[in-house]
Amino acid sequence: MTTPTVGTGTQSIDRAADLLARVVRAPSPVTFTELAEVTGLARSTTSRLLSALERADLLARDEQARWIPGALFDHYAARRSDDAHLVEAADSTMRALGDLTGETVNLGVPRRGTVVQVAQVDSSYYLGSRDWVGTDVPAHCSALGLVLYAHGALPAPSGKLEALTPASLATGAALKARLPGIRHDGFSTTVDELEPGLTGVAAPVRLGGTVVAALGISGPTSRLAADLRSTGTLVAAHAKALSNRLDHHHQEGAA
Repeated sequence: MTTPTVGTGTQSIDRAADLLARVVRAPSPVTFTELAEVTGLARSTTSRLLSALERADLLARDEQARWIPGALFDHYAARRSDDAHLVEAADSTMRALGDLTGETVNLGVPRRGTVVQVAQVDSSYYLGSRDWVGTDVPAHCSALGLVLYAHGALPAPSGKLEALTPASLATGAALKARLPGIRHDGFSTTVDELEPGLTGVAAPVRLGGTVVAALGISGPTSRLAADLRSTGTLVAAHAKALSNRLDHHHQEGAA
């Protein structure tokens, strides 16, 4: 059996990517013949690549067998729309929590096996937290991530974990041992686990009883670590208020 060279594999990926881009960017559905002609590919090659893209849900065919973007693009667009609705609904709650605490307020959602922060209200202090929006943070070092693990919104990892600081959870077993306490308390905390001097507190945000996000604050350990329980209770109350708002909006939309 002949082993394909790296160049051959790369060439196939480049050709498939070109076909995908042409279909996605086209103002209307594209026929097989149009794609073969515009790319200059052999019809057999075009057919093989289009079939592979179709199997991966990257492309699909309409009623006239013309090529259109696949279901994965619909899923992504719907998810982005859901994020936008969530951020809009959370704005007033996040600002209220920021006014009460003065700390950076973040909203995180589970994505690609980790937590991605989709909205932030900046700290009113000169010494505050950074802009985390769009940043992938190791979930096991994040109060937001721990909440999502505790409620099954993220699958809990096993084995060795990356220890960013001496306080970081270093194994999946240690992480899983911590989750029942988070569910019992109604909030999670991290002290110096993502980076030294940074403390986070977070609570679950629910839609129809299912945890879909986490609301949290972060700031210097020197300001937050001494009173984590009362801060956790405060964050949990605001997360519950946001959950109630989401349920209300969802019921209105279904009516």
